[in-house]
Amino acid sequence: MARPRTRTRHDVAHGEVAVISHRRKSMRLAANQFTFTLPAWIDDLLADVPEVIPTREERMQLVHRLADRNWREGNGGPFAALVAESATGRIVSVGVNVVLTSGVSSGHAEVTALGTAQKAVGSWDLGGAGLPEHELVVNWRPCAQCYGATMWSGVRTMVVAGSGPELEEITTFDEGPVRDDWAEQFESRGIHVIHDVEKEGALEVFRAYREAVDAGGVNVYNARQG
Repeated sequence: MARPRTRTRHDVAHGEVAVISHRRKSMRLAANQFTFTLPAWIDDLLADVPEVIPTREERMQLVHRLADRNWREGNGGPFAALVAESATGRIVSVGVNVVLTSGVSSGHAEVTALGTAQKAVGSWDLGGAGLPEHELVVNWRPCAQCYGATMWSGVRTMVVAGSGPELEEITTFDEGPVRDDWAEQFESRGIHVIHDVEKEGALEVFRAYREAVDAGGVNVYNARQG
């Protein structure tokens, strides 16, 4: 039996189809995971804080302390949050903005507080069966990203220091397109919103941050800067 003829470039040029093998470089991901780690100074700040904080005003005061320390330490913006058991005031977790130290744009205070709370209780649903009702305490209305993160977290109450335009006006951060009826949307899903708790304390932190911005001392990490 005659051996099949080897195709040549001439054959291909005249209409024959030859299978040409190309050695391709396999895809290798530059990264396959990321984590958010709270800064070490939080342990020092919490050293004199009781596990149970009975009032929402006192819980928000702790949030303001965390937010102010956070931007001064260079971790991220002047934002902090905590998750507590609503009935007892027991603090389950705290969170701060870690965008600058993590290099990940989603490292917001609500995300770190909710995520560490979920790890602490062992469930992605903070409103799951057998768990006490939990609340998120945060030093302003959530941004566009954290709006969804809070809604899907399982908390039953959200306590905010404020919700108006002051945050963006003072800090120069872009909070994204949050709908006007944002609070009603939470309420319709069984998440009670408590407004204007220790509002002036939040504004004081924002004003101090703005002074540093104007002096060129901090990085306002709004996206689309290039």
